[in-house]
Amino acid sequence: MIRKTFKKTSKSEKLKAFIEKYKIPREYLSTNRRMVSRAVFIGVFIAFIPMPMQMALVLALMPFFRFNIPIALLICWLSNPFTMPLMYYAEYMTGAFFLGTEMAPVEMTLAWFSENLDNIFIPLYTGTLFYSVSVSSLAYWAVNHFWRGSVHRDKKLHRNDRNI
Repeated sequence: MIRKTFKKTSKSEKLKAFIEKYKIPREYLSTNRRMVSRAVFIGVFIAFIPMPMQMALVLALMPFFRFNIPIALLICWLSNPFTMPLMYYAEYMTGAFFLGTEMAPVEMTLAWFSENLDNIFIPLYTGTLFYSVSVSSLAYWAVNHFWRGSVHRDKKLHRNDRNI
């Protein structure tokens, strides 16, 4: 279903005019399985990194990897102001567990973070590495799996329609 939506969108005249007007390379807007799954991988990977300007990092990766830029930008908003505290706390807890360190009681204030940054930095980024790699790999696999399943299902339906 999502594949068909992408096909309809890519045929839009408004989109074609926008691409021509701003001279955007077509490969950055390609909606095939590989480009979309790479975009999801990169978007999820960056979404779990606690840093400002995550969207700028997505754009900085453009010359090195070929992926669908709009999808990666949308996916990196997985970590938005509402989900960031929960995500980063889970990353900190996981990193502290992996490192075997004791967790400091967390307060959601800037003063607490500035005072305890040295204590939470390594556990936080250890958990970040775990979640970034595992969740983005799982998302990459899921997009590929469901995309291939959709293609297989469509071919099967098409074959059945021809035989009738």
